[in-house]
Amino acid sequence: MLITMSLKESLLTFVRCFGEIVLIGFETVLSIFRGRIRLELVFQQICEIGYRSQVVVAVTGSFTGAVFTAQTFFQFSNLNMESAVGPVVAVAMCRELGPVLAGLMVAGRVGAAMGAELGTMAVTQQIDALRALAVHPVDYLVVPRALAMLFSMPFLVGESIFFGIASSFIVAAQILHVSSTYYLENMRRFTDGIDVLMGISKGLVFGALIVLISCQRGLDAKGGAVGVGYATTQSVVISSLAILITNFFLTMGLNMIFPTG
Repeated sequence: MLITMSLKESLLTFVRCFGEIVLIGFETVLSIFRGRIRLELVFQQICEIGYRSQVVVAVTGSFTGAVFTAQTFFQFSNLNMESAVGPVVAVAMCRELGPVLAGLMVAGRVGAAMGAELGTMAVTQQIDALRALAVHPVDYLVVPRALAMLFSMPFLVGESIFFGIASSFIVAAQILHVSSTYYLENMRRFTDGIDVLMGISKGLVFGALIVLISCQRGLDAKGGAVGVGYATTQSVVISSLAILITNFFLTMGLNMIFPTG
């Protein structure tokens, strides 16, 4: 009985949360096209989301590419297919590892900050103060973050892909002694702009999920400092899970639109 009630409560919480995220997404789109765009706030958020996330994304992409290259080489060397390391790593970084890891790092760094900032504003009644001044919270708080996220994510995904492939080449050519000529030639033959476009497309979707989930959790915060902490945790956890789950469906759909080979 208790298990049934717990499952029912969890399902109701999920449905409520999903509905609120959809509503805030709808309001954000309407505000972008009908409301006032505060460019100063947008540029401020671009600095916070894009510029200050570069180091985390670059380091993550670099070492992921290096580790994936080493593991791929160790397995492929048993089949005398060392020259295939380049295209495998490049396609994986473009289509999967680059956008997913960039999304998870941004969710952890930026999503937590958004949830904590908006949660603090919610529990200290600053959101109510904005409404009292006839300022719509979505226009003032969510839209600048959404526009900055959608602007920054393609660059962050591209940076993750670039550093992942660059570190892969260094590890393969300098440490594992794979022929650099074969590496580059095979990578050029089997990797093209469609692979990068697929990664950028995923990055845009992940960015939208992060900003909507984090802002919704922050605006919905209640209960003082404990509520802010809960909103911050939920922002990161739900955003990360949403990225991983959505990535599967995007992979299946985009591979039909942009097939390999």
